[in-house]
Amino acid sequence: MVDAKGRNMKCLTFLLMLPESVKSKSSKGSKKGSPSSSSKLPPVCYEIITLKTKKKKKMAAEIFPTKKPASTTTVQQYQQQNLNNNNTIQCCNWQGLYSTIRERNSVMFNNELMADVHFVVGQSGGTQRLPGHKYVLAVGSSVFHAMFYGELAEDKDEIRIPDVEPPAFLAMLKYIYCDEIDLSADTVLATLYAAKKYIVPHLARACVNFLETSLSAKNACILLSQSCLFEEPDLTQRCWEVIDAQAELALKSEGFCDIDAQTLESILRRETLNAKEIVVFEAALSWAEAECQRKEMNTSIDNKRKVLGQAVYLIRIPTMGLDDFANGAAQSGVLTLNETNDIFLWYTAAKKPELQFVSQPRKGLTPQKCHRFQSCAYRSNQWRYRGRCDSIQFAVDKRVFIAGFGLYGSSCGSAEYTAKIELKRQGVVLGTNLSKYFSDGSSNTFPVWFEYPVQIEPDTFYTASVVLDGNELSYFGQEGMTEVQCGKVTFQFQCSSDSTNGTGVQGGQIPELIFYA
Repeated sequence: MVDAKGRNMKCLTFLLMLPESVKSKSSKGSKKGSPSSSSKLPPVCYEIITLKTKKKKKMAAEIFPTKKPASTTTVQQYQQQNLNNNNTIQCCNWQGLYSTIRERNSVMFNNELMADVHFVVGQSGGTQRLPGHKYVLAVGSSVFHAMFYGELAEDKDEIRIPDVEPPAFLAMLKYIYCDEIDLSADTVLATLYAAKKYIVPHLARACVNFLETSLSAKNACILLSQSCLFEEPDLTQRCWEVIDAQAELALKSEGFCDIDAQTLESILRRETLNAKEIVVFEAALSWAEAECQRKEMNTSIDNKRKVLGQAVYLIRIPTMGLDDFANGAAQSGVLTLNETNDIFLWYTAAKKPELQFVSQPRKGLTPQKCHRFQSCAYRSNQWRYRGRCDSIQFAVDKRVFIAGFGLYGSSCGSAEYTAKIELKRQGVVLGTNLSKYFSDGSSNTFPVWFEYPVQIEPDTFYTASVVLDGNELSYFGQEGMTEVQCGKVTFQFQCSSDSTNGTGVQGGQIPELIFYA
């Protein structure tokens, strides 16, 4: 059908059925009269209603818009009330406040309204009773589905969960009800445990991503322990990368003392651990002291040796410098008298005794170098150092650890330089060191190291700076590149406003970045 304006119309036809009284009267009339066509039932009435058609289908919320749609603030207020277990709905027609099923579902989060199950979460003395709705929980977790609707489902009004912390359980419920992920450094591990236990894979993946993003030398050891427990190989690999590159910082962290014995042994066995062996030894003693306290034992030397067990032989004591051994391990009391004598003989005697300790040094990590110039040169009137700053900015596409810089030296024979190197991110100093290096007068680069490697995150620009004091005339780089590929890592360079001595992308100082990846 086409209307007056030429638009296509669809017609819906409704058949109006006659009531029985009409039928009876009509049948009587037909009996009195002659049997003709005019004496039959009156014609059936039709009513034609035309409706305009729409090609696009609309959702219920679009077809029936609410007069006062709920704001995001209102939804957040309800969620905050629910988190505080203050979940009283003050409106009898609260459903009308929300235009989407997600918002309406969010209101039911931690809400007693229509709750058909309760969870007593946490260990004895710190439990919290939380309401739940079986249908919503079953939709969000296969474990809850089996618990409430499976073949072995039990009809319980209250379920005790002593192995999950209440904040972590609430974080999981918030994801199931509200489709929101709310993680913090304090609860992410417990939330990951809850997500694994109840098979909520997307929440578990978000927890792992959060941990990988916040990974540092301070928490790498404890996260290594947890990643093995949760069977997260990607997170385990990231932890090893940090522990290897920043081993001394990781071993000196508080988190190292909290790891389990199995994780301790795996770290002590690590061939690529980039640390002095005396640091490894001291870290093991700190762990042993903490382990004694956990087992409610006196922190005596004998007990430390007892809790270390066979792990003590994983410490490569014979690879220490003689001074480190004599002034440290030999006087610690942890080694027996025979072990101490044998190690001294191993250092000094031509015929070395057999030791239970590993005597081969760790391989550590091989540093890589990113060279940003294609050539170098020198001229009689440049490059000069007069206490001014040479600086360059760089970014990488994956996490690396900057261990130091490669610097040019004197172009007028051998010379000694004092170098103050610095690494910053958005004005915040991440690493600095003051050291000396000797230049033999060649065009080679000479490494200058930070005390500890500095962790560099991808897709963010960092500022590398150096102030040199020494022979004024030096080699300098030419034909600089804005992008350099080093193995699997891509470096990008740009000029820095901190540079006051002429160094930029095209030429100048800081020709190399030394890094681990």
